[in-house]
Amino acid sequence: MRSRKILFPLVAGIVVGLVATPAIAASKPKVKKVDICMAQNVQEAGGMDKLVAAAKKEGKLNLITIPRDWANYGAMMDAYEKAFQVKITVDNPDGSSQYEIDTMKTAPKPKQPDSIDIGPLVVPQLTPPGGTPLSAPYKVINWNDIPAVSKDKNGLWYGNYGGKLAIVYNTSVGAVPTKATDFSNPAYKGVVGITGDPTSSNQAFMSVLAASIGNGGDKDLADVSKGLALFKTLKSSAPLVKVNSANLLTGAAKVGFMWDFSALGVVPAAAQAGLSLKFAYPTDFVLQAPPYINAVNAKAPNCANARLWQEFLYSQNKGKTAATLSEADLNLPGAKLFALLQGGQNYWQQSGADPIMSAAMKKKGLLLPSLLNFEVPASAKVVGPPSIADVLSAREQVIASWASL
Repeated sequence: MRSRKILFPLVAGIVVGLVATPAIAASKPKVKKVDICMAQNVQEAGGMDKLVAAAKKEGKLNLITIPRDWANYGAMMDAYEKAFQVKITVDNPDGSSQYEIDTMKTAPKPKQPDSIDIGPLVVPQLTPPGGTPLSAPYKVINWNDIPAVSKDKNGLWYGNYGGKLAIVYNTSVGAVPTKATDFSNPAYKGVVGITGDPTSSNQAFMSVLAASIGNGGDKDLADVSKGLALFKTLKSSAPLVKVNSANLLTGAAKVGFMWDFSALGVVPAAAQAGLSLKFAYPTDFVLQAPPYINAVNAKAPNCANARLWQEFLYSQNKGKTAATLSEADLNLPGAKLFALLQGGQNYWQQSGADPIMSAAMKKKGLLLPSLLNFEVPASAKVVGPPSIADVLSAREQVIASWASL
């Protein structure tokens, strides 16, 4: 009976020459509802237009342990906030990689980070064998340009950028430190130290490794005993100071190792505070460290921003920054707006960090110049990056010895 009711007026209409005909009921394919919290790539998120729209609607991005003066992150945050009208909060900017993991395990959902940036020391805790991963699988648009050795095949984590250990020093110390063994100079007593706890902080751990390499331990990167010995000598003279931005800007810390990509943020900030800081690579051995690791938190409270932030960080674009975005740009559809922005890979490149996609980008002619004003000396040997096996073995030494130095 239902088919007859549809066909009768249609036939009658043709007979009398009517132009208009009633609509014919037709079954439409069901549109699959997008669950961005389960999306493993931009297509599953509904495409870039929908991902951007969802991120704007959320309006929030929770980050963790990322200082603004670290690897150009401040400029990235400014561009992201302006482009997508999203408020970024950063929990414990000077915290450690272990703090990130602990927060993912224990914090209530509203306090959970959406995205993490951790050192290789704690990756085994991110995806424990036989256990439930703390991260969610997500593969960015440029996934294939990340070297296979630097990513989980399922997208649970992926390298983002690497750095070299440089010596940071306050020019007021007089004697210029040029290598790790110089740290024991009596002129630096009470103002030399390390960036944090090397049992939980990747930068601090790598500082022990750099000290070991520069103290005769360059042959075996799994053995950091010579670095531990150097810091024990320093500690026997005076307590080690924490070499971070805050202490460098007050003069409490004056000598230590720090990532080269920190220079662009720390040096100008020191100048504004009336202090003169300089960065230089050691003249004998320079440690090239393995890359830091990015991932989407499985408990991310802002699922769209967690994924859009990854796309932004791994974008290879040479585009606009926060300062150059116009009002007209901000009103563009999501995909067009995203395509206008300078991508995170080039922000890292400008900071002096080595973006994980640098080899592919160099072939494409997409890499912007680094803005660092210091280079590896001709006399220096670049060592590393150490393998994950070396890192984990060396970390056991540090865990066993550091508290009793």
